[in-house]
Amino acid sequence: MVRARGLRLTTALGALGIGLACSSMHASAQDAGAGAGLRGAVLESEINEILLPGSQARAAERAAAAASNTGIPTPSYRPATASPLDNGQDGNPDSRSASSSTQTGNAAPLRPLSTAAARERARRERANPSLAEEPVTATTAEQQPAETDPLSTGSLRTPAADAEERRSLARAEALNPRATALERELANPEENPYAPVGLRLGTFTVVPTLEQGLTWTSNADSSPGGSEAILSETTLRLNAASDWSLHAASGEAYGTFRKSLSGDEVSELQGGINGSLRLDLSHEYTALARLGYTIRPESASSPVIIAGVEDQPLRHTIDGSLGLAKDLGKLRLSATGEVTRDQYADAKLIGGGTLSQEERNATLATLRLRTGYQISPALTPFVEGEIGRRFYDLKEDSAGYQRSANRYALRAGVMVDIEEKLSGEASLGWITEDLDDKRLDSISGLALAASLDWSPIRGTTVSLDGSTIIEGTTDAGRSGSILYAGTVGIERQIRDNLTAEAIAGLSWRDYSAGGSELTWSGQAGMTWWLNRTLGITGRARYESRSSELPGRDYDATSVFLGMKMQR
Repeated sequence: MVRARGLRLTTALGALGIGLACSSMHASAQDAGAGAGLRGAVLESEINEILLPGSQARAAERAAAAASNTGIPTPSYRPATASPLDNGQDGNPDSRSASSSTQTGNAAPLRPLSTAAARERARRERANPSLAEEPVTATTAEQQPAETDPLSTGSLRTPAADAEERRSLARAEALNPRATALERELANPEENPYAPVGLRLGTFTVVPTLEQGLTWTSNADSSPGGSEAILSETTLRLNAASDWSLHAASGEAYGTFRKSLSGDEVSELQGGINGSLRLDLSHEYTALARLGYTIRPESASSPVIIAGVEDQPLRHTIDGSLGLAKDLGKLRLSATGEVTRDQYADAKLIGGGTLSQEERNATLATLRLRTGYQISPALTPFVEGEIGRRFYDLKEDSAGYQRSANRYALRAGVMVDIEEKLSGEASLGWITEDLDDKRLDSISGLALAASLDWSPIRGTTVSLDGSTIIEGTTDAGRSGSILYAGTVGIERQIRDNLTAEAIAGLSWRDYSAGGSELTWSGQAGMTWWLNRTLGITGRARYESRSSELPGRDYDATSVFLGMKMQR
């Protein structure tokens, strides 16, 4: 009981003490408020300075450094609409604070810094004496320029240290430009410095070539009983070509004279001339004309054998053609008429006198129609039909045979034009000649023809020529023969002044009355030009014939060495 009474007494005394303390604190607060009064508005800068001593000084230093580095003054912020609290004052926060203090009528001084803040500032000043030595000044609105460039949106690039030097060099180069080197203009080298220049005759360029040399041969006249001889051989050639912008013309003339110096007696002359003309007409029409003439002794390989003669008779051949071509879209249409005239001179007999060859004189007239279709610029397949007639001067020969005949042919082929690589045409078909005399058989067989030029590499040309010829005869009971002939030639320009060539030939003759003969030949030659005008040339040739007819086999070997001149 006594213990409980003591606990209540202690509690009552504690409550009384607490009440007295609260009353005392309230009275002290009232006295302080009455003595000091209210402080008024507190600026954010003051709070920052209390919490972060030295912040205003650092901000001022950063602003001054930025102004000195960029060179662009930074104007103070001025709001577009004045604050109601400004009352005509500028945008300086200090001015606003002063105004606020004036309005409230509270002139009480700012609360001094706490002891901890003062100690922190003193510590920083001791660590960095520059903060205490250099006074911090704020940039006022009056120190800012009146206005700035409104187009400047960033800082200006500081010019490089060598900018002035570069500008000086640029001005010097402009006043004194670099001079080009004094170089001599070299003329373009010729593609072939040893090619002939030619002679200018009007609108034609004529290239003359003269070849003179000696030939040794094992068979002077290429006959079954021929003997060796040394011959002097002279050949003159003239080639002409026009340089017209429209149309074209070309011509060629040659002559060869062979004369024995020792051995078997030989004296012969052969030559020829031919020309061609192309007229480019309107409406995609083209006219083609050709005319030629050749004269040569009849070869010992001729199908007509004349016994007991001293010299073979001369054979004159005149041939001409006229054609018209039309390009109709991709169609290639053409019509060509051709006439060939063969005339023989009298043969000289060994015992004296002559033997007339008039019964062998004949004229062949043909008409060819061709239709082609250009499947590409390089290939044009075609079909060709031919009709013609062979006329003999004499209706009947000495044996009483009528040898005039009608000719028919049909061919299919292709024309090729692959720029500088391959050009020409080739065809295959069937040809026949039906003689007027029913006692004589018709002459017929495959019709082969080719004329191709191929250049596999630069400086090399491969040529292929093929033909089918129907040969007439005056031998009693014989209709004639058909001859297939072809040659392959390769020409290689080893150097600008050195050219080599090789030619291989093969011919096969089929007689209508039975029997055949095969002739093959090979030739290799070389020309070395000393200059553009004079050169040394040489060639070797071998020819052989084997026949099923008696007394017609032979072979011949020949070697030529001489000089060649051109202009």
